[in-house]
Amino acid sequence: MNSYAVFLRGINVGGINIKMADLKDALTSRPFTGVKTLLASGNVVLASDLDPAGVKQEFEACLRETFGYDAWVVVLTAATVTSLVKACPYPADDASTHTYLTLASDEAVLTELFESGRALDGTEITRLGPVALAWLAPAGGTLDSPFSKLSSKAKYKAATTTRNLRTMVKVRDAAAAL
Repeated sequence: MNSYAVFLRGINVGGINIKMADLKDALTSRPFTGVKTLLASGNVVLASDLDPAGVKQEFEACLRETFGYDAWVVVLTAATVTSLVKACPYPADDASTHTYLTLASDEAVLTELFESGRALDGTEITRLGPVALAWLAPAGGTLDSPFSKLSSKAKYKAATTTRNLRTMVKVRDAAAAL
């Protein structure tokens, strides 16, 4: 049995509202155990005998069938989440900036996003490997930051999602407890 973190893209924004209790209930019919939802922004930890691709397929099918929307998730092993948190060179808490990790299910898409992000003036960005990159945004100005605007483009929607580092720490701890 493997422990996973699943990060949903685009829920509880843009008219797609899912209660975490309803999500947890829907997932009981799938090959997952120990399902726990974290926060209200689409973070789930679970255990499964499936590989990451199998978890992604089952999870997205459940979302589409139960909640009726085009669902995309990024699935990471608990060990990968731990490695990403450890590798992040930016602080989890800082008065002037916020640290974010953009997670991807497609390495080519992440590479394109990283290269485009590096070309933006004033953007502090670091590649953390094939599934993630870390970046800084000014406190109170995340949505207006150049990288946030870039990463929210429709062409990245199916393959990426972003979480702040504090959320990633909470997910790491919950996945480790499975």
